[in-house]
Amino acid sequence: MSDSGHSQPGMYGPGRRRRRRREREPGLPAGPLGVSGIGREREYSSRDRRDGSEETGGPVMQKTPIILAKPPAERPKPSAAAAAASSSTAPATMEKTIVLMKPREESKPSAPSDGGAAIPATAAREKEGQRPTQPVYQIQNRGMGSTAPSGNLDPVVGQAKLLPPEKMKHAIKLVDDQMNWCDNAMEYLLDQTDVLVVGVIGLQGTGKSMIMSLLSANMPEDDQRSYVFRTQSQEIRERAGNQTSGIDFFITQERIIFLDTQPILSPSVLDHLINNDRKLPPEYSLPHTYVEMQSLQVAAFLFTVCHVVIVAQDWFTDLNLYRFLQTAEMLKPSTPSPSHEHSGSSGSDEGTEYYPHVVFLQNKAKREDFCPRNLKQMHVVIDKLMMHSRLKYKGILSMLDCKVFPGLSSDYLDSEVNLFLLPVMESDGEENILRAGAGGTPVFSLLPGYKGHPSFQSLVSKMRSQVMSMPRPQLSHTILTEKNWFHYAARIWDGVKKSSALSEYSRLLA
Repeated sequence: MSDSGHSQPGMYGPGRRRRRRREREPGLPAGPLGVSGIGREREYSSRDRRDGSEETGGPVMQKTPIILAKPPAERPKPSAAAAAASSSTAPATMEKTIVLMKPREESKPSAPSDGGAAIPATAAREKEGQRPTQPVYQIQNRGMGSTAPSGNLDPVVGQAKLLPPEKMKHAIKLVDDQMNWCDNAMEYLLDQTDVLVVGVIGLQGTGKSMIMSLLSANMPEDDQRSYVFRTQSQEIRERAGNQTSGIDFFITQERIIFLDTQPILSPSVLDHLINNDRKLPPEYSLPHTYVEMQSLQVAAFLFTVCHVVIVAQDWFTDLNLYRFLQTAEMLKPSTPSPSHEHSGSSGSDEGTEYYPHVVFLQNKAKREDFCPRNLKQMHVVIDKLMMHSRLKYKGILSMLDCKVFPGLSSDYLDSEVNLFLLPVMESDGEENILRAGAGGTPVFSLLPGYKGHPSFQSLVSKMRSQVMSMPRPQLSHTILTEKNWFHYAARIWDGVKKSSALSEYSRLLA
């Protein structure tokens, strides 16, 4: 007590009560160090808070979802799962993870079995989607749909895109007999650029369809009625008719397109026009003019859309055929250039204009044609007739390189052109006649007859290998896929039919 009657603040004030409270609490240090010193008190309390946060950090993260996320009414359901987990001798930590994952999928129906408990856990992992620790499960879950129909359709759709188109069994029409474009070939084409286009032109009866069938899908020993390009039947041959009309289309599994055409300058087509009273287009006044213009349209079209054009003939040689080739080259539509600047800077159209490789095929060749002296004269004649042409008729195909003439060196021909000879396709009966001879004895009948050239099968095989290995330059300024080539060919055919140069030439013929 002070002299004034009041109590001293240090003896009975709040500070005294605080010290007594600390002495009563267990675990607090007694003595002057624990009783006095405000700085020591603050340090102890901060250390106590820091130690407590480090010790209780993990359990708080695990207990918080159990207490807050789980309503009291649903406590029996997780208790059964906990009992099942405890019966399977699972650790306590795994029980808590299962309980934590189940409330997120409580709205979805699931079985109370072990398998039912595993499915919601997997679904919860898939639903989270933000965890980068399990990419394997995410990829598998995307491939397997949540429902059965979607999971069954996805692999089928993926395989359908990888499957090749249906294999062709026979040729179809690219241009019909009325000279109209057909779109049936589009379903057999792919979006790939490694394609070779081979066309054929020739006079009537030179064996164009047979040659294209043997080069594409058939063998010489096959029945001619099963050829992909229909050949002349006996009835059509007797009435001097033609089998192919328009342009026929066929593509092999090696992605080689073969185009068979109707005969050029055909007398049977002219006879059909005259006898059947077919109406001519208004721009043509005479039937023979219309037939010639049809032939020029087909040839100009092939010179624009083909990599290789085979010129078939069965005798050597018709000068009108070479005049026709030069006329078709003159009337050929120009190759579209990528820009006007490029064509103007080149100085001429020769660098940008496209011209195909031309192969002269001497079909039904005789024994005398395989004589080296005659073979050399044939090369000289073709070279002089085509010397002013821009068509690529040299340096691609050679009979000397494929060992048809083993005794001749590669420099035997001074000017070698793309010329190939095929003999007459003999039958079994003709081979027997060659073996026996006119007055043959039984001894010589066992030996093969002298032909003067390799067999027909061997020569067809050599020609097929050389044609299929020919270069495939770009037909336009861009690289074309098979489907792009089809659209490009449709545009070229429409441009050929509406060509002003062909119309002017037809007026000159009239």
